[in-house]
Amino acid sequence: MVVAIVLIALVVLIIFPNIRIVPQAKEFVIEFLGKYKTTWSAGIHFKIPFLERIAKQITLKEQVMDSPPQPVITKDNVTMQIDTVVYFRIYDAKLYAYGAVSPIAALENLTATTLRNIVGELELDGTLTSRDTINEKMTAILDEATDQWGIKVSRVELKNIIPPTEIQNAMEKQMKAERDRRETLLQAEGHKAAAITRAEGDKQAMILAAEGERDARIARAEGEARAIYLSKKAEVDGLRALKEAGADFAVLELKKYEALVRLADGKASKIIIPTDAVNATKANVLFSETTGLGDVTEPAPTPPPAVKNDPCCD
Repeated sequence: MVVAIVLIALVVLIIFPNIRIVPQAKEFVIEFLGKYKTTWSAGIHFKIPFLERIAKQITLKEQVMDSPPQPVITKDNVTMQIDTVVYFRIYDAKLYAYGAVSPIAALENLTATTLRNIVGELELDGTLTSRDTINEKMTAILDEATDQWGIKVSRVELKNIIPPTEIQNAMEKQMKAERDRRETLLQAEGHKAAAITRAEGDKQAMILAAEGERDARIARAEGEARAIYLSKKAEVDGLRALKEAGADFAVLELKKYEALVRLADGKASKIIIPTDAVNATKANVLFSETTGLGDVTEPAPTPPPAVKNDPCCD
């Protein structure tokens, strides 16, 4: 009975510690007698006591490596401090466990040397304005170089680019001068646009005023022409009416005198009657007196003859 209890205790002490559960997003590298045997993925597994061991526990989650600022010399011999951020994950536990002694340190050193090589081919202005280009080149180089370590580099970002103090002061002065120049140009363009707008407004106003004066003159001319036309038409209608009424030359002459009287209706008016008009008037008067034409006074009635008495009737 005691032996059975001892055996059960030994089994429990030996078997239960060798039952291992691998969490999600992790892998265990298993060695058998010091040689790689297999890789455990997430789940429950049993390890052979004294013969197998867990060589390395590896996480498959994406990791971030933030490198400290390091001095980098550009093509135009400007030393600046640049720090990088590398995003990577382990996709092969076996390669990661046996590919390099310290894969993370190897990746950090490789990142520093790659950054120096890329920035060394660029000038200061190119380095400051080519972040995306540098990021893409570093990502491609690091991803290819770390394949043999079981590491997948997904992204590289330049976190800070810190030029020397004197360079920063010079850049600030340059930017201030550039902003002042742009401000001056914008003000000049604004004044120019305002002057052009005012000139166009004055031009448009003058054009509209000229068009208005032209239309007014045309309207006045049309009104005067219409008035003259109506006046002449009235005279023609009057003459036509006189003609249709059988008016003679004397009546026409009388109309002329009436017109002269209307012309003389005013102060300091003088009427000059032509000689032929006077002669015509005299001739008309003489003709009227001789013929009686135009005399509107009726002759006195002839008295009836006296009645004689009949002697036979008295």
